[in-house]
Amino acid sequence: MRVRKRLSVVAVALVAALAAAGCGGSGSGSDKKTVTMWIYPVMFEEAPHRAFWDETAAAFKAENPDIEIKTEIFPWANRDQALATAIAGNKGPDVVYLIPDQLPKYARNIEPADTYLDAAARADYHENVIESVTIDGKMMGAPLLTSAVTMLCNKKVFAAVGQKTYPTTWNDLLAMAPAFKAKGYDVTAYSGDVKQTLNQTFYPLLWQAGGDVFSPDGKSVAFDSEAGRKALGFVKQLVDGGHVDKTLLTSLPPTEQTRIAQGKVGCVWHMSPQELEPHWGKENIQVLPPLTETRQIGYGTVGSLVMLRGAKDKTAAGKWISYVTSAEVSKKYDVASGFFSPKKSAGTLYADDPVLGEQEKYVSVSTVGPLHEKARDVMGVLAPEIQAALLGQKSVDQALADAAKAAAPLLG
Repeated sequence: MRVRKRLSVVAVALVAALAAAGCGGSGSGSDKKTVTMWIYPVMFEEAPHRAFWDETAAAFKAENPDIEIKTEIFPWANRDQALATAIAGNKGPDVVYLIPDQLPKYARNIEPADTYLDAAARADYHENVIESVTIDGKMMGAPLLTSAVTMLCNKKVFAAVGQKTYPTTWNDLLAMAPAFKAKGYDVTAYSGDVKQTLNQTFYPLLWQAGGDVFSPDGKSVAFDSEAGRKALGFVKQLVDGGHVDKTLLTSLPPTEQTRIAQGKVGCVWHMSPQELEPHWGKENIQVLPPLTETRQIGYGTVGSLVMLRGAKDKTAAGKWISYVTSAEVSKKYDVASGFFSPKKSAGTLYADDPVLGEQEKYVSVSTVGPLHEKARDVMGVLAPEIQAALLGQKSVDQALADAAKAAAPLLG
């Protein structure tokens, strides 16, 4: 999921939040409780996002008059630093929005959600969603939304090239690449800048090749493998063949400044329809399943509400989490933000939408990737090595071997 990030002065926001969090837990009266929640800009527009939480808090209070909800909306930038600082100072929020690769990092600070979700609520989640938030057999958060990042192709570009079929496998993409190049188009795009998350670029290929980032016991990395070499070799074929824009290997420009926005790229697998629609037009977006090599799989995030162990009133915080993540309430949030429901009972949210309705079908073949405390650290050493291989500075074998060597100390 690539969510548009609003940058702001985090230090100022953090000071305000710490002051607010410091009084979270009890109101002015002994029978009053306050639950403080930190959330981030899941919706592109700030006003409707704020309105949703204000209205939801009011509806919750109507049913629970003794509980006050205080919602703080923070920027995505530096969110881990801000949260870690707050937790260390015993001034963290009661509830916070986290994505799966953050869960292992904060596991020791998290109050598992199992206790505060009844059996029916837990059973209502899709199986792959439950797996995405489970550590040591416990649900660390209550999922609020999910996504499926699938292959998206530009119908207008395919028509201009004269290509009548769409790719479903790696070989399909490679086979049609020369025809695109001959007409002045790129068959796809690869975002190789080290600031881009590998969850949306390299890891889907690694999974499709039958590989994974970590070994099953999590004690070593597993990308320096035949599957890893196959995945990186596939991207290198595209790069060396001149089938992708090489400027994207070392930069991360705004979408509007790329060949993607200019209608010069056939397909992408690292972007959302919402990002492409202003440039391609919704009518030109063709949704396809994730590409297949050894297996068919793609990336999809899961956003959860998590209770911290430092929550002042766990019963009150649990009631709030249970309320917000109910199928009825979370469905409203998911539709307003363009995400999919993690709940079975929510059914199809976008039956009348030819783009999101089609993409929604692939939630079940999506994964959040490894739930490992060092996932981001390992990504930090792997990304530059992938970039070096794509730029021709290292061989595929050497790049993956060097990344594995650099990752070893991180895993102890």
